[in-house]
Amino acid sequence: MSAVKMSGSRIRVAEFLFWLLAVAVMWGFPQHAALWAEIVILALFALSLDLILGYGGIVSLGHAAFFGFGAYAAGLFAIHVSPDPLLGLVAATAGAALLGLLSSVIVLRGSDLTRLMVTLAVGLILFEVANRFSGLTGGADGLPGIFIDPIFGRFEFDLAGVTGGWYSLVVLFLLFVVARRLTRSPFGVGLEAIRDNRLRATAIGIPVNQRLAAIYTIGAAFAGAAGALLTQTTGFASLDVLSFERSADVLLALVLGGTGYLYGGLIGAVIFVLMHDLLSAWTPHYWLFWMGFALVAIVLIGRERLYGGVAGAIARLAPKRGGRA
Repeated sequence: MSAVKMSGSRIRVAEFLFWLLAVAVMWGFPQHAALWAEIVILALFALSLDLILGYGGIVSLGHAAFFGFGAYAAGLFAIHVSPDPLLGLVAATAGAALLGLLSSVIVLRGSDLTRLMVTLAVGLILFEVANRFSGLTGGADGLPGIFIDPIFGRFEFDLAGVTGGWYSLVVLFLLFVVARRLTRSPFGVGLEAIRDNRLRATAIGIPVNQRLAAIYTIGAAFAGAAGALLTQTTGFASLDVLSFERSADVLLALVLGGTGYLYGGLIGAVIFVLMHDLLSAWTPHYWLFWMGFALVAIVLIGRERLYGGVAGAIARLAPKRGGRA
């Protein structure tokens, strides 16, 4: 058996163990179901940003625009159309994808700095729109009256968050499979070529703007799904889902885990939420200092490439193989 095949086999085993561990933790510690649901939702949000940043090379400071749009879309859909969670999830995801497609026309113009400012502007605009139309969104008080039907008419969303945690984990797994297939396809290889050298990618005939618009739209859809999960599992949506802090948190989580690895966002979400939970309990006023210290240490260890994070450090230690997990 060749070294490449052995390495690929090890990666597949590691992936199986990763998801098995996630199921075991959810099953073994149901008393922390709300915390697991928070981690899973942030993981999906970070995965969506990884598609845009790690594979498309588009740095975004306003990714919460799609997360918040999905959150409000799911809540409004439940109130005014149907409380079915699956229909609401599909509607919120499709709406966020449309928003991503429309905004990609602006985002993809200009330099990297221009894109950075435009993504930030889109997020701020949506925040102010949601605040301005408080009669529809609830404004600073949040969106009231959200009721979600049981999943398939059988699994009710309980106060402990057990159903919400399992529901979120299943959605994360399904969308992760989609993202994995996408990034390992010729489309994904083309994206990596664009990220690494846009001029060379253009020279060999890769449709750069079309590929970037497509991945930006897909990333927006994934973020909208994450926002919808938050609203459906908590029964609440407020302006916080559109805030700049939400965008900063997911970027921090992704950098902690490592960009361009898919699993980096998942690992980063676990680290971020657990560190936030533990450090804020230990030192409520200075937890951000320790979070920043850990970020610097992890990025330096995973210096295989910028934003290597934990996934970058693991990649350095793992046997060399032709492509990322």
